[in-house]
Amino acid sequence: MKPLPLPVRVAAGLAVTAVEQARKLPRQLVGLPVTVVSEALQLSMRVQQTVTELAIKGDDALSALRPADDEPEWATFDEDDEDGEDAAAGADPWAEEERALAAEPPAALLDYDSLTLPQLRAKLRGLSLADLESLLAHERAHAARPEFTGMLSRRIANLRAQS
Repeated sequence: MKPLPLPVRVAAGLAVTAVEQARKLPRQLVGLPVTVVSEALQLSMRVQQTVTELAIKGDDALSALRPADDEPEWATFDEDDEDGEDAAAGADPWAEEERALAAEPPAALLDYDSLTLPQLRAKLRGLSLADLESLLAHERAHAARPEFTGMLSRRIANLRAQS
């Protein structure tokens, strides 16, 4: 007996597979909402990760073109001295800046002093507790930027709470 042509055999195989899948359908319908929600959440998280990675790459690329201002020109803070009390007390702001510029960067991140806040945030997860503490000590001793010291302090506290 001569075998049937290939297209006929493939069509019969498809028909049998369709019947088998139709019989499985009632059992699969019970788990379908959970599967759909799970896959939607996974897709959402993948999209968020991709967007975050692109933003970090964009920050790195743009930071070379335009240095970020730590403090906008129009911003004023309580610690800003309008009366010149520091000058009257003998503090030399130029000496403080020279001391900060002459300091060696922390070993954990050699480019630390040139990082913007988002760039530092992206690198924090890869640092140990000791590295973070050295960065915080360096920041407090030199630039003492509140947003940097706050972020480093919170990360250190989180790591200590986890261990």
